[in-house]
Amino acid sequence: MVRPQARDIATLSRTRELLEKYGFSFKKSLGQNFLIDPNILQRIVSVAQLSRDKAVVEIGPGIGALTEVLCRAAGKVLAIEIDQRLLPILQESLAPYDNVQIVHGDVLKLDLHRLLAEHLSAYEQVSVVANLPYYVTSPILMKLLEERLPLERIVVMIQKEVAARVAAEPGSKDYGSLSVAVQFYAEAEVAMTVPAGVFIPRPNVDSAVLNLRLRERPAVAVEDEQLFFRVVRACFAQRRKTLYNNLLHNLFGKENKEQVISLLQAVGLDPMRRGETLSLAEFARLANEFARLRQAAASGNERV
Repeated sequence: MVRPQARDIATLSRTRELLEKYGFSFKKSLGQNFLIDPNILQRIVSVAQLSRDKAVVEIGPGIGALTEVLCRAAGKVLAIEIDQRLLPILQESLAPYDNVQIVHGDVLKLDLHRLLAEHLSAYEQVSVVANLPYYVTSPILMKLLEERLPLERIVVMIQKEVAARVAAEPGSKDYGSLSVAVQFYAEAEVAMTVPAGVFIPRPNVDSAVLNLRLRERPAVAVEDEQLFFRVVRACFAQRRKTLYNNLLHNLFGKENKEQVISLLQAVGLDPMRRGETLSLAEFARLANEFARLRQAAASGNERV
Protein backbone atom coordinates (compact mmCIF):
# COMPACT_ATOMS: atom_id res chain seq x y z
CA MET A 1 0.00 0.00 0.00
CA VAL A 2 1.37 3.40 -1.02
CA ARG A 3 0.88 5.94 1.73
CA PRO A 4 0.07 9.57 0.89
CA GLN A 5 2.85 12.13 1.13
CA ALA A 6 3.06 13.87 4.48
CA ARG A 7 1.99 17.53 4.65
CA ASP A 8 2.78 19.50 7.77
CA ILE A 9 -0.44 19.81 9.78
CA ALA A 10 0.72 22.58 12.13
CA THR A 11 0.26 25.43 9.68
CA LEU A 12 -2.65 27.84 9.55
CA SER A 13 -3.49 26.94 5.94
CA ARG A 14 -3.46 23.15 6.46
CA THR A 15 -5.38 23.42 9.73
CA ARG A 16 -8.07 25.55 8.12
CA GLU A 17 -8.22 23.21 5.13
CA LEU A 18 -8.91 20.18 7.35
CA LEU A 19 -11.42 21.98 9.55
CA GLU A 20 -13.36 23.30 6.57
CA LYS A 21 -13.31 19.98 4.71
CA TYR A 22 -14.90 18.17 7.65
CA GLY A 23 -17.08 21.06 8.82
CA PHE A 24 -15.46 20.92 12.25
CA SER A 25 -16.53 23.44 14.89
CA PHE A 26 -14.67 23.89 18.17
CA LYS A 27 -16.32 22.76 21.39
CA LYS A 28 -15.54 25.14 24.22
CA SER A 29 -16.55 22.43 26.70
CA LEU A 30 -13.63 20.28 25.50
CA GLY A 31 -11.08 23.07 25.70
CA GLN A 32 -10.01 22.63 22.07
CA ASN A 33 -7.15 24.87 20.91
CA PHE A 34 -5.01 23.65 17.99
CA LEU A 35 -1.34 24.62 17.69
CA ILE A 36 -0.22 26.15 14.40
CA ASP A 37 3.51 26.69 15.02
CA PRO A 38 5.80 23.83 13.84
CA ASN A 39 8.82 25.25 15.67
CA ILE A 40 7.12 24.99 19.05
CA LEU A 41 6.11 21.40 18.30
CA GLN A 42 9.73 20.54 17.55
CA ARG A 43 10.82 22.11 20.83
CA ILE A 44 8.22 20.09 22.76
CA VAL A 45 9.50 16.87 21.19
CA SER A 46 13.07 17.92 22.02
CA VAL A 47 12.09 18.32 25.70
CA ALA A 48 10.64 14.79 25.64
CA GLN A 49 13.98 13.36 24.40
CA LEU A 50 12.34 10.84 22.08
CA SER A 51 13.97 8.28 19.83
CA ARG A 52 12.91 5.36 17.65
CA ASP A 53 13.31 2.89 20.51
CA LYS A 54 10.83 4.83 22.67
CA ALA A 55 7.03 5.04 22.60
CA VAL A 56 4.64 7.89 23.32
CA VAL A 57 1.13 8.27 24.67
CA GLU A 58 -0.58 11.43 23.46
CA ILE A 59 -3.76 12.69 25.10
CA GLY A 60 -6.04 14.80 22.90
CA PRO A 61 -4.34 14.74 19.49
CA GLY A 62 -6.89 17.13 17.96
CA ILE A 63 -6.25 17.10 14.21
CA GLY A 64 -2.81 15.51 14.66
CA ALA A 65 -0.38 18.45 14.61
CA LEU A 66 1.71 17.24 17.56
CA THR A 67 0.97 13.60 16.72
CA GLU A 68 2.68 13.98 13.36
CA VAL A 69 5.89 15.29 14.92
CA LEU A 70 5.77 12.52 17.53
CA CYS A 71 5.41 9.90 14.78
CA ARG A 72 8.56 11.22 13.15
CA ALA A 73 10.54 11.08 16.39
CA ALA A 74 9.30 7.98 18.25
CA GLY A 75 8.89 4.31 17.48
CA LYS A 76 5.18 4.16 18.25
CA VAL A 77 2.49 6.70 19.18
CA LEU A 78 -0.71 5.83 21.02
CA ALA A 79 -3.09 8.79 20.71
CA ILE A 80 -6.24 9.01 22.85
CA GLU A 81 -9.02 11.29 21.57
CA ILE A 82 -12.32 11.92 23.32
CA ASP A 83 -14.06 13.77 20.46
CA GLN A 84 -15.43 11.30 17.92
CA ARG A 85 -15.79 14.08 15.32
CA LEU A 86 -11.99 14.26 15.09
CA LEU A 87 -11.46 10.59 14.21
CA PRO A 88 -12.02 10.92 10.44
CA ILE A 89 -9.79 14.00 10.36
CA LEU A 90 -7.03 12.10 12.15
CA GLN A 91 -7.46 9.19 9.76
CA GLU A 92 -6.66 11.52 6.87
CA SER A 93 -4.03 13.76 8.45
CA LEU A 94 -2.03 10.84 9.89
CA ALA A 95 -2.42 8.53 6.90
CA PRO A 96 1.28 8.91 5.95
CA TYR A 97 2.35 7.31 9.24
CA ASP A 98 2.21 3.60 10.06
CA ASN A 99 3.42 3.92 13.66
CA VAL A 100 0.35 5.55 15.21
CA GLN A 101 -2.67 3.99 16.92
CA ILE A 102 -5.74 6.14 17.59
CA VAL A 103 -7.96 5.19 20.53
CA HIS A 104 -11.34 6.84 21.02
CA GLY A 105 -12.16 7.41 24.68
CA ASP A 106 -11.94 9.55 27.79
CA VAL A 107 -8.46 9.20 29.28
CA LEU A 108 -9.91 9.68 32.77
CA LYS A 109 -12.08 6.57 32.32
CA LEU A 110 -9.74 4.30 30.35
CA ASP A 111 -7.63 1.50 31.81
CA LEU A 112 -4.24 2.91 30.89
CA HIS A 113 -2.28 -0.06 32.21
CA ARG A 114 -4.23 -2.30 29.84
CA LEU A 115 -3.80 0.08 26.89
CA LEU A 116 -0.04 0.30 27.39
CA ALA A 117 0.19 -3.48 27.68
CA GLU A 118 -1.86 -3.98 24.51
CA HIS A 119 -0.19 -1.41 22.28
CA LEU A 120 3.24 -0.50 23.68
CA SER A 121 4.54 -3.65 25.35
CA ALA A 122 7.44 -3.84 22.89
CA TYR A 123 8.89 -0.62 24.30
CA GLU A 124 10.77 -0.33 27.59
CA GLN A 125 10.60 3.48 27.67
CA VAL A 126 7.24 5.22 27.34
CA SER A 127 6.44 8.89 27.83
CA VAL A 128 3.29 10.98 27.76
CA VAL A 129 3.49 14.02 25.49
CA ALA A 130 0.36 16.12 25.08
CA ASN A 131 -1.33 19.47 24.74
CA LEU A 132 -3.82 19.12 27.59
CA PRO A 133 -7.16 20.92 27.78
CA TYR A 134 -7.00 23.47 30.59
CA TYR A 135 -10.16 22.29 32.31
CA VAL A 136 -8.89 18.75 33.04
CA THR A 137 -5.17 19.36 33.52
CA SER A 138 -4.97 18.44 37.21
CA PRO A 139 -7.20 15.31 37.06
CA ILE A 140 -5.24 13.94 34.10
CA LEU A 141 -1.86 14.64 35.69
CA MET A 142 -2.86 13.00 38.96
CA LYS A 143 -4.32 9.96 37.18
CA LEU A 144 -1.06 9.46 35.27
CA LEU A 145 0.98 9.78 38.47
CA GLU A 146 -1.21 7.96 41.00
CA GLU A 147 -1.74 4.91 38.81
CA ARG A 148 2.03 4.29 38.80
CA LEU A 149 2.16 3.82 35.05
CA PRO A 150 5.53 2.67 33.69
CA LEU A 151 6.43 6.10 32.32
CA GLU A 152 9.80 7.74 31.83
CA ARG A 153 8.48 11.29 31.71
CA ILE A 154 5.37 13.42 31.15
CA VAL A 155 5.74 16.45 28.90
CA VAL A 156 2.54 18.48 28.68
CA MET A 157 1.52 21.89 27.45
CA ILE A 158 -0.83 23.44 30.00
CA GLN A 159 -1.94 26.83 31.27
CA LYS A 160 1.12 28.88 32.25
CA GLU A 161 -0.16 29.62 35.75
CA VAL A 162 -0.84 25.94 36.45
CA ALA A 163 2.62 24.93 35.25
CA ALA A 164 4.10 27.50 37.66
CA ARG A 165 2.08 25.99 40.51
CA VAL A 166 3.20 22.46 39.71
CA ALA A 167 6.90 23.36 39.62
CA ALA A 168 6.81 25.87 42.50
CA GLU A 169 9.17 25.59 45.46
CA PRO A 170 8.29 25.99 49.16
CA GLY A 171 7.85 29.60 50.23
CA SER A 172 6.72 30.87 46.84
CA LYS A 173 3.26 32.26 46.15
CA ASP A 174 2.54 29.47 43.65
CA TYR A 175 3.44 26.61 45.99
CA GLY A 176 0.43 24.60 47.11
CA SER A 177 -1.15 21.17 47.39
CA LEU A 178 -0.81 20.57 43.62
CA SER A 179 2.94 21.30 43.84
CA VAL A 180 3.33 18.74 46.64
CA ALA A 181 1.13 16.13 44.94
CA VAL A 182 3.01 16.21 41.64
CA GLN A 183 6.50 16.56 43.11
CA PHE A 184 5.83 13.58 45.37
CA TYR A 185 5.92 11.46 42.21
CA ALA A 186 8.11 13.45 39.82
CA GLU A 187 10.76 16.11 39.37
CA ALA A 188 9.07 19.12 37.80
CA GLU A 189 10.34 21.99 35.68
CA VAL A 190 8.80 24.53 33.34
CA ALA A 191 10.66 23.93 30.08
CA MET A 192 9.27 26.82 28.00
CA THR A 193 6.41 29.28 27.71
CA VAL A 194 4.08 29.33 24.71
CA PRO A 195 2.21 32.51 23.69
CA ALA A 196 -1.54 32.39 23.14
CA GLY A 197 -1.14 33.64 19.57
CA VAL A 198 0.13 30.30 18.21
CA PHE A 199 -3.23 28.57 18.74
CA ILE A 200 -6.56 28.63 16.98
CA PRO A 201 -8.84 29.57 18.45
CA ARG A 202 -6.64 31.84 20.53
CA PRO A 203 -6.97 31.08 24.28
CA ASN A 204 -7.28 33.85 26.83
CA VAL A 205 -3.97 33.00 28.55
CA ASP A 206 -0.47 31.88 27.65
CA SER A 207 0.64 28.27 28.00
CA ALA A 208 3.78 26.55 29.23
CA VAL A 209 5.43 23.21 28.64
CA LEU A 210 5.83 21.24 31.85
CA ASN A 211 8.49 18.54 31.99
CA LEU A 212 7.95 15.85 34.64
CA ARG A 213 10.63 13.21 35.14
CA LEU A 214 9.08 10.31 36.99
CA ARG A 215 10.85 9.20 40.17
CA GLU A 216 11.68 5.52 40.73
CA ARG A 217 10.12 5.92 44.17
CA PRO A 218 8.24 8.80 45.83
CA ALA A 219 10.29 11.80 46.92
CA VAL A 220 9.64 11.06 50.61
CA ALA A 221 8.76 7.92 52.56
CA VAL A 222 5.28 8.01 54.07
CA GLU A 223 3.37 5.48 56.14
CA ASP A 224 0.07 6.08 54.37
CA GLU A 225 -0.12 7.97 51.05
CA GLN A 226 -3.81 8.81 51.37
CA LEU A 227 -3.25 10.20 54.84
CA PHE A 228 -0.21 12.14 53.61
CA PHE A 229 -2.28 13.91 50.96
CA ARG A 230 -5.10 14.46 53.43
CA VAL A 231 -2.68 16.25 55.76
CA VAL A 232 -1.28 18.31 52.86
CA ARG A 233 -4.76 19.41 51.77
CA ALA A 234 -5.61 20.36 55.36
CA CYS A 235 -2.48 22.50 55.66
CA PHE A 236 -3.37 24.40 52.48
CA ALA A 237 -7.10 24.63 53.13
CA GLN A 238 -6.87 28.35 53.88
CA ARG A 239 -3.53 29.73 52.73
CA ARG A 240 -3.51 32.74 55.04
CA LYS A 241 -4.08 30.64 58.16
CA THR A 242 -1.32 29.04 60.23
CA LEU A 243 -0.54 25.33 60.39
CA TYR A 244 -2.17 25.22 63.80
CA ASN A 245 -5.43 26.73 62.61
CA ASN A 246 -5.65 24.71 59.42
CA LEU A 247 -4.92 21.42 61.17
CA LEU A 248 -7.33 22.25 63.97
CA HIS A 249 -10.26 23.10 61.72
CA ASN A 250 -9.61 20.78 58.77
CA LEU A 251 -8.14 17.65 60.32
CA PHE A 252 -8.59 17.38 64.08
CA GLY A 253 -11.69 19.33 65.01
CA LYS A 254 -11.70 22.46 67.19
CA GLU A 255 -12.08 20.46 70.42
CA ASN A 256 -8.59 18.93 69.96
CA LYS A 257 -6.33 21.95 70.42
CA GLU A 258 -3.82 20.18 72.68
CA GLN A 259 -3.44 17.31 70.23
CA VAL A 260 -2.60 19.69 67.40
CA ILE A 261 0.05 21.41 69.52
CA SER A 262 1.48 18.03 70.56
CA LEU A 263 1.66 16.86 66.95
CA LEU A 264 3.49 19.97 65.78
CA GLN A 265 5.88 19.88 68.74
CA ALA A 266 6.65 16.21 68.07
CA VAL A 267 7.89 17.00 64.56
CA GLY A 268 9.54 20.31 65.46
CA LEU A 269 7.24 22.58 63.47
CA ASP A 270 6.30 26.07 64.60
CA PRO A 271 2.48 26.22 64.89
CA MET A 272 2.60 29.76 63.44
CA ARG A 273 4.13 28.66 60.13
CA ARG A 274 1.94 28.39 57.05
CA GLY A 275 1.58 25.33 54.83
CA GLU A 276 3.22 27.08 51.88
CA THR A 277 6.56 27.14 53.77
CA LEU A 278 6.77 23.37 54.36
CA SER A 279 8.99 21.12 52.27
CA LEU A 280 7.90 17.64 51.15
CA ALA A 281 10.12 16.19 53.88
CA GLU A 282 8.36 18.28 56.55
CA PHE A 283 4.94 17.27 55.24
CA ALA A 284 6.08 13.63 55.40
CA ARG A 285 7.23 13.99 59.02
CA LEU A 286 3.94 15.60 59.93
CA ALA A 287 1.83 12.96 58.19
CA ASN A 288 3.86 10.05 59.58
CA GLU A 289 3.56 11.37 63.14
CA PHE A 290 -0.17 11.88 62.62
CA ALA A 291 -0.42 8.26 61.42
CA ARG A 292 1.46 7.12 64.55
CA LEU A 293 -0.89 9.09 66.81
CA ARG A 294 -3.93 7.59 65.08
CA GLN A 295 -2.59 4.08 65.54
CA ALA A 296 -1.85 4.77 69.23
CA ALA A 297 -5.32 6.23 69.70
CA ALA A 298 -6.92 3.22 68.00
CA SER A 299 -5.09 0.76 70.25
CA GLY A 300 -6.04 2.82 73.32
CA ASN A 301 -9.56 3.54 72.15
CA GLU A 302 -8.85 7.23 72.10
CA ARG A 303 -10.07 9.65 69.45
CA VAL A 304 -7.69 11.52 67.14
